[in-house]
Amino acid sequence: MKKKKEDGFTLIEMMIVLLVISVLLIITIPNITKNNSEINNKGCQAFIKMVQGQVQAYEIANNKLPVSLQELVSAGYLNEGETHCPSGEAIIIANGVVKSEKE
Repeated sequence: MKKKKEDGFTLIEMMIVLLVISVLLIITIPNITKNNSEINNKGCQAFIKMVQGQVQAYEIANNKLPVSLQELVSAGYLNEGETHCPSGEAIIIANGVVKSEKE
């Protein structure tokens, strides 16, 4: 009698693959969540620098500093949704200096 050739994975091989995938997930997920706050912080700092550049452009064009972010939006220097950091943190303009409300 001829034996049928059976190709495929055994249960043990599948369990080993699942174990390896689980270990990789356990290692990577904490690193991603730990760096998430740092990524948001860097994004907010970059956004503040961009808005500061728009404040300077507004000052050059109008010979005065903007009083609020809404003034920059109405003048077309910022889009309507660009009044908060990517993390959701609000920013303000005080004497021509852009900073987050936490500062």
